[in-house]
Amino acid sequence: MIEAFIAYIEVERRYSPLTVRNYRHDVECFADWCCRRAGTDRSGFDPSLVSEEDIREWIMYRIDKDGIKAASMNRELSSLKSFFRFLRSRGAVSRDIFSRIGSLKASRRLPAFVPESRMETVLDNLREENGRHDFKDCRDSLAVLLLYSCGIRLAELCGIRRCDITDDFASLKVRGKGDKERMIPLLEETAQRIRDYLAAAGDAGITIAGDSPLILSDKGTPLSRSTIQRIVERELRAAGVQGRKSPHVLRHTFATELLNRDADMRDIQELMGHSSLKTTQNYTHNSIAGLQRVYAKAHPHK
Repeated sequence: MIEAFIAYIEVERRYSPLTVRNYRHDVECFADWCCRRAGTDRSGFDPSLVSEEDIREWIMYRIDKDGIKAASMNRELSSLKSFFRFLRSRGAVSRDIFSRIGSLKASRRLPAFVPESRMETVLDNLREENGRHDFKDCRDSLAVLLLYSCGIRLAELCGIRRCDITDDFASLKVRGKGDKERMIPLLEETAQRIRDYLAAAGDAGITIAGDSPLILSDKGTPLSRSTIQRIVERELRAAGVQGRKSPHVLRHTFATELLNRDADMRDIQELMGHSSLKTTQNYTHNSIAGLQRVYAKAHPHK
């Protein structure tokens, strides 16, 4: 039944490869735990025998034995709920064993972002690299700029094709979670950076057209996520950025800067591709935190 569930979320629900991988991991770990307790291997896993008490024991085991945090436990519970909901829809189980199991209370972690002064240094460095007209420099510069100036996710960047950019380089089509599409306007600097990159690719004998992925290696193959992550980490470190250095930090920076410039929350939600406004509202806490720092530093009665 696990393979049938994975096929369902992959083909019918069209979940992203990363989400599918996480769901598989969570469900298989739970199944293995159940089988170890029963003294069998995974082939002996029978979901119909799982009870509410088993779920509660699994939660305690993961927290006490493996030391995972509430947020991670909630993600695993979400995976298992989806799995058992699928089984109920197929008649493989008859009871809703999650009806009285709620989410664990997780402490809120503010989205990390790059301060504007540091981001200016990052952008200056990217302009210098792009000015060399070398394919790799132009590519690396463009990848970082797209993550920051468009607020896109790493998976979305990897999924951009040449045909997703309008002929006038004014906007970009992005496929987000659940295969939802949205259009993002391109700043003139970003549009010019794309033109420079395409020209550098042509000079290097690399063809980028039609359905071809936009961000490629020097061999003309799609650039891996891990390579892009290393590029971002390198650029942020070179600019003296402290703390986390990841593509998602650039996405958070995009949202935080828009909010600080009084952009409408609904517009930010649309640009970010958030299905819920509540997710977008997390960035208001960054803005408030910034105001508190200014207050503590500058108020005469601090």
